[in-house]
Order: sequence, then C-alpha cells, then structure tokens
Amino acid sequence: MKAGIVGLPNVGKSTLFNCLTNAKAQSANFPFCTIEPNIGIVNVPDRRLESLESLVNPEKVVPATIEILDIAGLVKGASKGEGLGNQFLANIRETDAIIHVLRCFDNDKIIHVEESIDPIRDKETIDMELQLKDLETIEKKIERIKRAIQTGEKNAIKENDVLIKIQSSIGKSKNVRELNFTKEEYAQFVKPLQLLTDKPVLYVCNVDEISASKGNEYVNKVRNLILNENSNLIFLSVNVEAEINELESFEERKLFLDDLGLIESGGFKLIQATYDLLNRQTFFTAGKKEVKAWTINKNDKAHKAASVIHSDFEKGFICAEVISFSNFEKYGSENKVKEAGKMKIEGKEYKVNDGDVIHFRFNV
Repeated sequence: MKAGIVGLPNVGKSTLFNCLTNAKAQSANFPFCTIEPNIGIVNVPDRRLESLESLVNPEKVVPATIEILDIAGLVKGASKGEGLGNQFLANIRETDAIIHVLRCFDNDKIIHVEESIDPIRDKETIDMELQLKDLETIEKKIERIKRAIQTGEKNAIKENDVLIKIQSSIGKSKNVRELNFTKEEYAQFVKPLQLLTDKPVLYVCNVDEISASKGNEYVNKVRNLILNENSNLIFLSVNVEAEINELESFEERKLFLDDLGLIESGGFKLIQATYDLLNRQTFFTAGKKEVKAWTINKNDKAHKAASVIHSDFEKGFICAEVISFSNFEKYGSENKVKEAGKMKIEGKEYKVNDGDVIHFRFNV
C-alpha cells in the first residue's frame, strides 16, 4: 500500500513527510528541494492494537503500515518534461493513492512559486499536468487499436468507445476518477491503463496555526470544488505537526494539542484518511508470540484474508475462528470469549469485518 505526497514547490510536502516518518528529508525554502522521492514506512495508528497488547501481553506487536513517498514539486509544463516533470509523473504512477498538499495560509516570508496564494489554482495546475499525461496515454492507445476496429473486432470497438469518453472528458478538464463506468468497462479497459487522474486523492489543506482546529476560507473553497470527485479532504497545520514532532513525551503532546483545541494530531488524521481512501480495513491475529494488524480490502472474504498471512493458509483453508474486537475487549481473553459462546466458526466465504480477531485453521 503506497501513497505519494504531491503538490507545487514550497507547500509543505517535505516537512509533512518528515513529521509522518520522523525522517529528515531536506526542507529548504526554495523549489525542487526534493528531487528523488524520499520513501518512508508509516505505522497506521490504531488504539485497538494497544488494547490487544495489554490483554494478550505478547512478545511483540506489529502494526499495519503505509509506504509514503515524498515526490518532487511540480510546475506547469511537467507533462512536457519541464522542471522535474517526467520524474514526478513516473513516481506518481507507482502509487496507489495521491496525497495532494495545498497551501491554505498566508505568509509573506515563505515563497510561493506563483507569488500569490490560491489553492484552487494550485490544484488545477497539478490536475492539468496529470490530465495532459493521461491524454497522451489515451491517444496512443486509440491509435494502436485502429486496425482492430477496422476488422470489426467487437471488444476493440467497446474499448474505443471508453477511450473516446475519457478523451472527451479530459478535454473538459475532468479527472478520470470523476467518470462513471460499468464494472466490466473499468476492469477491462480503464484500470490496465494506470491513468494518473484515476488514482484516489486525499487533499491536505496546509493551514496556519490559528486555523488548525476549524479550517479557514481557503479550505471551504477546496471542499466545495471537490464535491463530485472520488476524493477526501482534511486540513492540518504542517508547522503545528513539526512542533508536535519535537516534543518528547505523550503528555507534552497532549497538552500542546489541548491548547490548540485539537483532539488528535494532523498526522494521525492523515494516515487514517489515506487508509479509508484506499478502501482498506484491518483484522488482527493475537497470540503470545505476536499481536499483528493485517491490511485487507473492505469486503474481502476469509480465504482472501488468510492469503495475506501466507498462501498456504488459503490453499489449505479449513475454517476461521473469529472474535469481534468488541467481544475480545469485553471478555478480556480468547478463552473467556469461548466460554461466553461468542467465538464464531466461519467458512472461506465469510466477509471479514474491520477489527475481527481471527485464528485460521488450515491443512496443506
């Protein structure tokens, strides 16, 4: 699971990346300070994991993770190779989701590449560059299937119709993720193209400290603009996150957040929002050696969840012993859950729920 942080130069991408990963990507106050993508593995915060740790007392605890890339800042003309354009677009193609940082604060001391603050314009600048690259991909594909269309191949005609639909929509400045396709069309013709504007997006509005708890007018403008997109939005103050990152203890961080009227850090919100955006959920395995969080897609069935642990678990699947997290927490141990008759024995078609604690029985 991989997400890329993107945005125009100097909007706070690298500082945010540092806060999320505790890495030290260069955060200079000039464009293109990030040239190669910095890569970090970020733990997905989950209080349920802490609760299971206290109940089971395992030798180790393993959280779910997201791989985060800090990708070089983009400028107009990137689709034609301007700035670090080609590199930037190749890096985005590798990701499952885009975390798009928008500058939503005023500060004359921090240079903006366009010399004024307008998050709508900034969003549209990046959208346009990604759309132009997608248009290039679509036009090449249309050219390649011309011969198949001339021979009357039905599948090629269907594919061409989908491609023309995308081409026309991009011409109207629409992203592919805003379009509607049948399941068959999407799986057969759209998904294999790995189009940049098809990727889900989390917009992160970087606000000043005063706006960290309630947002501001810039945030409202962005929120209204993306109503019809397959995207989410959060706001946070990257400067506040950097200050939190410098505090040593949990108590200090909590006091700092309380003073600002915040319940949790922006980093916590961002990781949870990215996880949700990618339609992911968590199940747990819990034993004396290890308590571990495993990532699967929402609505995945038991045999698919088993395969995430090991392919043998799916091949030799017998059953899944399932305890809901709420029951595990309520009764305090696996044995007490069994005594209360709250453990379920499920087959391979069982739809796994978020937070299920599962023990798989298998035989290979």
